[in-house]
Amino acid sequence: MRVSLVVIGRPRLAGLADAIREYETRAARYWPLDVCEVKEESAKALTPDVVRDREAQRLVERIPPEARVIACDPGGDVLDSDAFAEFLQAHREAARSVAFVIGGAYGLGDAVRARASRRLSVAPWTLPHELARLVLAEQLYRAGTIVRGEPYHK
Repeated sequence: MRVSLVVIGRPRLAGLADAIREYETRAARYWPLDVCEVKEESAKALTPDVVRDREAQRLVERIPPEARVIACDPGGDVLDSDAFAEFLQAHREAARSVAFVIGGAYGLGDAVRARASRRLSVAPWTLPHELARLVLAEQLYRAGTIVRGEPYHK
């Protein structure tokens, strides 16, 4: 099983980029992890719908074809850390890859939603996409410690 993170853009703030890198590195100790950063669309002369659609096309092109697609979306399922760990472990046992997709500033376009088999909320609030990526990376790490019965290290 591989876990892929297919995300819009790169973190702009150095501290946030460091935190994301730290938790993605930690998560990779437990799950084979691929991160694909897709170019963010400039919104200067475009409507939010056009930006969302263009980014969605780029995201879909980078999703591994065999992966079960999980769209990170504020309206998605809410899982606690234990349920998230069970979800990942079930996919590992079935040797099924998972791709988590995080949209840009305007969210996910229809092309991603159509490809997704599940929507997952990473927080009850709307988060900037860089922060959503950090939360997801931390939860991937936490899920790995839960599955192995290890203490969570801060």
